[in-house]
Amino acid sequence: MRVGELAARTGVSVRALRYYEEQGLLSAERSPSGQRHYPESAVERVQLIQQLYAAGLPSRTIVELLPCVIEGRATPALLKRLEAEREHVDRRVSDLMHARDRLDSVINSATSNMRTGASCR
Repeated sequence: MRVGELAARTGVSVRALRYYEEQGLLSAERSPSGQRHYPESAVERVQLIQQLYAAGLPSRTIVELLPCVIEGRATPALLKRLEAEREHVDRRVSDLMHARDRLDSVINSATSNMRTGASCR
């Protein structure tokens, strides 16, 4: 499929797909005229890349992890890296939960203040 179709199917911009290719996250075959052509498996790969980005992983880390995730190849060093990334995600989840709890507290205070007419502090 061409780059525009991959972009449409994944909800990722053409510019982002080109960036993924530059970073070594995605590869495409080139037509004689230079157009990118991706296999069907590129859809799932782009979705995985997006999930890893959403988890806070930078592209250089994702490049290191892809052989394990895509091809099932792992080394002790890679497993250690995966565990470290998992801990990083856990910390982010904990931080987000704390922020949500604080926001709930603010919402509850604001709701109470609206009912009583007292000013928010």
